[in-house]
Amino acid sequence: MIKLIDPDHAFYRPLWRRVLIFLVCAGWAALEFYHDQPFFSIIALAIAAYVGSSLLLFYKPTDKTAGAEGSASKDETPKADNDA
Repeated sequence: MIKLIDPDHAFYRPLWRRVLIFLVCAGWAALEFYHDQPFFSIIALAIAAYVGSSLLLFYKPTDKTAGAEGSASKDETPKADNDA
């Protein structure tokens, strides 16, 4: 399945950004409904539904920075005390 939005990107990590993107899309749909534009209101509503489902409902945060730090500490070799 093709992802239109990559929820694993670092930009979408803060909750306020994800909520703001959803509210902008939902507001756009409401504005189109208000101006009696059914075609564009359905499109904007579909975009809001997709954004809401991928960024709010099914969002699973991944901590890539902790994984990178953990792999770096595993790669280091321990130094012997009697190297003299």
